Amino acid sequence: MQRTIGVLALALMLMGLSGCSYLFYPRAGDYATQAKGASGVDTMINLTNMMEATAAKAKGGKGKDNALDDYHNQLHALLDSFCGVTKEQSKTPAYDLAVTHKKELTAIFWRLWKFKDDQPQRDQHLDLSIAELKELRETLLQIK
Repeated sequence: MQRTIGVLALALMLMGLSGCSYLFYPRAGDYATQAKGASGVDTMINLTNMMEATAAKAKGGKGKDNALDDYHNQLHALLDSFCGVTKEQSKTPAYDLAVTHKKELTAIFWRLWKFKDDQPQRDQHLDLSIAELKELRETLLQIK
């Protein structure tokens, strides 16, 4: 019994620590493949463009509709795409700013998810997401 618990705990820990996997959001892998660029930064830029268009489509909706679900999966693809940045790029001040934008996008998304059924809060959070995506894209262009 203890051995089984130990194996399960180890499996959960490995799943939780695997930063670049699509175990829980398999469609995120599809979006990452669609956005694949010449470099990790190019992929991230492509994902920000994709997410901005999807966020605009999600405006006016309610609940967990297709557009919001797509945006959610694209967000996970973007978060995981930070693993594709080179070691040299990760040491730049622009990358540090990109990580800050990543954290802000995540916080905005949590609030968006909380208000997914409530207008106009949903649209306000989508607008905030779009603005943050633009700032992230500008930062990523500096890294490139």
